[in-house]
Amino acid sequence: MNAYAPILVLGALGAAFAIFSVIMAAIIGPKRYNRAKLEAYECGIEPTPHPAGGGRFPIKYYLTAMLFIVFDIEIVFLYPWAVTFDAMGLFGLVEMLLFVLTVFVAYAYVWRRGGLEWD
Repeated sequence: MNAYAPILVLGALGAAFAIFSVIMAAIIGPKRYNRAKLEAYECGIEPTPHPAGGGRFPIKYYLTAMLFIVFDIEIVFLYPWAVTFDAMGLFGLVEMLLFVLTVFVAYAYVWRRGGLEWD
């Protein structure tokens, strides 16, 4: 149990900070309500009607999602590789270089399609 005590203490501190922050924001935060802020979209902008079929989304939404997934998967595979780097030797290095090369191809595709440009 002594090994898990710091983890439990850190989790309790994190939960206490989150709960404290939410309660204090509700107590001392500004309360300026109007009709637009009480709508489902609380940003204050009047929602615009959408077409019946849902409309079309620009390709940037999909490119951004693809970019996130590609780099998320890369990070998931880089951690175990970094931990066992010495044990794998040259084979592990070559395999990771091939993996990073395929990730770079996906990155270059997104860059070429304009997924990194925000207007």
